[in-house]
Amino acid sequence: DVQLQASGGGLAQAGGSLRLSCTASGFISDDYCIGWFRQVPGKEREEVASIGSSDDVTFYADSVKGRFTTSNDNAKNTAYLQMNSLKPDDTAIYYCAATYGVCAQYEYDFWGQGTQVTVSS
Repeated sequence: DVQLQASGGGLAQAGGSLRLSCTASGFISDDYCIGWFRQVPGKEREEVASIGSSDDVTFYADSVKGRFTTSNDNAKNTAYLQMNSLKPDDTAIYYCAATYGVCAQYEYDFWGQGTQVTVSS
């Protein structure tokens, strides 16, 4: 099975930056998609970004477009979510997820544990 390990969360001030990492193992194909999600208690999980394993497809939610960037380092089997210009509304538990094949919003088969991001005003 595919296993995902998210890390890099923490506390940041508004306007600051954090970089999340998602290290993956167990892929049996080089064709996969990594998605980034966040969830606030009492609210639905929101997909904020995704990227194909060949870096040819990326998606950003309107809420993070222009501030967040996702990338892959295939040599390290790691995806990144660079979060800049952070806002208090970005406070959430962030998850990475994966699926084989093309990226399709909210269509993921494998999930990592969450990492908390807290942005203070």
